[in-house]
Amino acid sequence: MIKRACLGALIGLTLASATAFAAQPSYADMLPKYNYTLIDSHQVDGRQGIACDGKYYYVSGSKSLAKYDKKWNLIKIDKDPFRTYQVSANHFGDIDVYNGEIFCGAEYFMDGVGKDIQITIHDANTLEYKRAFPFAADSGQVECSGITVNPDEKTVWMCSWVGGESGRHLYEYDLDTGYFLRKVNLMAPPYWVQGLFYWDGSFFMTADDGNADLKEPDCLWRADIGKNDRKAYTIRERAFTDVTFQGEIEGLSVDPKTNEFLLLYNRGSRIVLGMVRGFYPGYDKEISEVFRYKMEKIDWSKQK
Repeated sequence: MIKRACLGALIGLTLASATAFAAQPSYADMLPKYNYTLIDSHQVDGRQGIACDGKYYYVSGSKSLAKYDKKWNLIKIDKDPFRTYQVSANHFGDIDVYNGEIFCGAEYFMDGVGKDIQITIHDANTLEYKRAFPFAADSGQVECSGITVNPDEKTVWMCSWVGGESGRHLYEYDLDTGYFLRKVNLMAPPYWVQGLFYWDGSFFMTADDGNADLKEPDCLWRADIGKNDRKAYTIRERAFTDVTFQGEIEGLSVDPKTNEFLLLYNRGSRIVLGMVRGFYPGYDKEISEVFRYKMEKIDWSKQK
């Protein structure tokens, strides 16, 4: 019995190790998946996240939720979305919308530190709070900068802006039960991840990895994660050199009706530890813009 138990444990460890490490991707898989061509940009009331269900745009501010029509007319805004929360919160990160509901990563955030993280769900029609998922405090996540729904696997994923171990992982929850399922270690991860979105079988992340003082652009990254993976390689998709002014990248989404890539970018303000601390020359306020891009899938086999 002891030998069988040891053998079973050894087999289990071997299988766990096999699924823990992502296979080395091919050269083509390490290349960008899409070309992104800028269409236009629109100023919005909200500096954190963008989501789209094909009919409306949804924008999160640090302390607000807003809804726009497809011509960027403001329909509704809630500037006190935390009023019925059961746990203290003062900050939204990037958001997502799925099946008539807005998924939010909410927390109490101050000077680069997050606590009381919550997965909260609001009604996409009224913007009212509906319910929350229990957060797995033992996951190692200590901040939430973005959230996305994977409709293919019926799961919810979160990312962390805070560096160290928290920022090296993506965190998966069951969409129906809210149970924590796993965390996936990002290999060679981008730092200061601001937003997360699942699209076309991949996870896309925005990272505040450019230095605005030096006019360096922030970037879009991608991770392809298998159902049993515990580690995943990251691939840089694009540097955003074509925004109005280099500032702080935030949330992202894709319009499911037009396949247009949506990117929220803030300009004008100086950011220190995630907080606005003054403005760049020529600005006396922060401006938040959503940039629309045409996405075209790249067939690398046809590239010269």
